[in-house]
Amino acid sequence: MNRDWTKLKQSSHGIPTYDSLIPYILQVLKNGEEATNKVIKKRLFEFLQVPDKILNQKYPEYPNSEGILYNRVSFALSDLYKAGALERPRRAVYQITDLGKGLLDKYGDSLTKKDLEAQPEYIQYRKELEIRNQRNEGSLAVSDHDESTKIDIKKLINTMNNEVAIELLDKIRNSDPFFFEHMVVKLLEKMGYSGENGHAKVTSRSNDGGIDGVINQDPLGTSTVYIQAKRYKEDNTVGRSAIQSFYGALAGINADRGVFITTSNYSKGAQEFAKNQGIVLIDGIQLTDLMLKYRVGVEVADQYTTFQIDSDYFEIEDLI
Repeated sequence: MNRDWTKLKQSSHGIPTYDSLIPYILQVLKNGEEATNKVIKKRLFEFLQVPDKILNQKYPEYPNSEGILYNRVSFALSDLYKAGALERPRRAVYQITDLGKGLLDKYGDSLTKKDLEAQPEYIQYRKELEIRNQRNEGSLAVSDHDESTKIDIKKLINTMNNEVAIELLDKIRNSDPFFFEHMVVKLLEKMGYSGENGHAKVTSRSNDGGIDGVINQDPLGTSTVYIQAKRYKEDNTVGRSAIQSFYGALAGINADRGVFITTSNYSKGAQEFAKNQGIVLIDGIQLTDLMLKYRVGVEVADQYTTFQIDSDYFEIEDLI
């Protein structure tokens, strides 16, 4: 396998492009060990014998940031993760998957971004991102006096948050079912379902009777919301029968309010039945959108402030 960085495809600055780094990241992780972002970059640069003069090149507008090549490795890691060639056991920690090993064996250093984009997980990722972006289009409406750059910024932020939401949903799908039940109850609490003096709980695993969580909205329990949470893969659509079973569980305890939450989606029949019976359905995309909004399982990465002229300030009577 090539070990000379000068043979990689390079940008106009003479720095390897991020996609040219893809096979070499798999190469330095092929032993199967978990490695941090920092360790991966160190191994990669040593493997390709990248000199300091290249590593030290930075974007002029960001002189205190990591070098350009460091930044490009992060982009390559992201694409490998989207394709399922890498997994993230923990934050900023990566590990090669069986798919990643297979791609490395098949393509070697000729592995390209196009090969990654052809993988089922990458295709599903792009499909889900498109759905999320379409759902968010309505929130991008602006008045006539707003500049087009504001729309572009909002679209960029939405896309970045949607990428985080996709990763978040993947982590939830791979979590313990009992953890998932606790998580959705916590989310509904953060949303205010428990009221000022109410309380929420997850039901016993052994005898939940089709009810995974209960939220009493007042201290006496006169207003109660019942929850069912199903942690499914994206292709496991929740059908009408599952919602009917939940309705039966609600009827068995004379309940009139239920929330069904899944990490996948619902069939048309399930949606119609739920609507007629007053059951609220939350799918995987809605779930993670709510988690971002109410900051459950996520934290703020960056915040930016924009300004506009306060025209009232320049009125003479306000200064006297």
